[in-house]
Amino acid sequence: MAVDHQQQQPQPPLSSPHRHRPPISLQPSHKSSSRPPSKPAKLLRRVRSVFRSFPIITPASCKMPGSLQGITRHHGGMDGHIHGGTRMTGTLFGFRKARVNLALQENPRCLPSLVLELAIPTGKLLQDMGTGMVRIALECERHPSEKTRIAQEPIWALYCNGRKSGYAVRREATEDDLVVMQLLNAVSMGAGVLPTDHAHDHQDGELTYMRAFFERVVGSRDSETYHMMSPDQSSHNGTTELSIFFVRI
Repeated sequence: MAVDHQQQQPQPPLSSPHRHRPPISLQPSHKSSSRPPSKPAKLLRRVRSVFRSFPIITPASCKMPGSLQGITRHHGGMDGHIHGGTRMTGTLFGFRKARVNLALQENPRCLPSLVLELAIPTGKLLQDMGTGMVRIALECERHPSEKTRIAQEPIWALYCNGRKSGYAVRREATEDDLVVMQLLNAVSMGAGVLPTDHAHDHQDGELTYMRAFFERVVGSRDSETYHMMSPDQSSHNGTTELSIFFVRI
């Protein structure tokens, strides 16, 4: 996947005491004012602390459940043709041996509208995407009286290519997340390694990222899908490398 020619030059390590963090110039998205308020920060912090205690599970490939196959066909994920979607910028990033993060933005110069932490090692997910199509299903329980948007739910059960692979949690963007987004604000598509503290590199590997456009398709108030748009439409017979399904059941 090619990187924009406008990509910024490598910066000093993110955690270096000799480095001044870049000023954050990211702007709120145009839709942020109409987005319903998120759940209390205290609840999210509690959910995240519990999530951190879960082990990372390395997923294995298996057949996708029939219900999700139907959703995939309905939204066009099987043939690469997606109808009625909204294009967004999605960034997968994290240390290779640590959990992968997904940040979604209206465009590369906006603040993230959604940040997810998935119980899958960053290196494992990027490796699987390089060898075939990856489909991630995020499921949570439906409550009849609940009016929360599905993408604003705090925690989901995670299935990777049909296999239970732990959990995913939504969280507020941290300062480190915003630094990564700021370093990549001139990149529309690309993949590579970002500089960071060498002590952290030794423990969890390099800080890697992959950025691409995602097509957001809303099926109902209880289903929402994000399909990665590959710049090489000939790869994988024109299918997307990654699809993420939010399902409330």
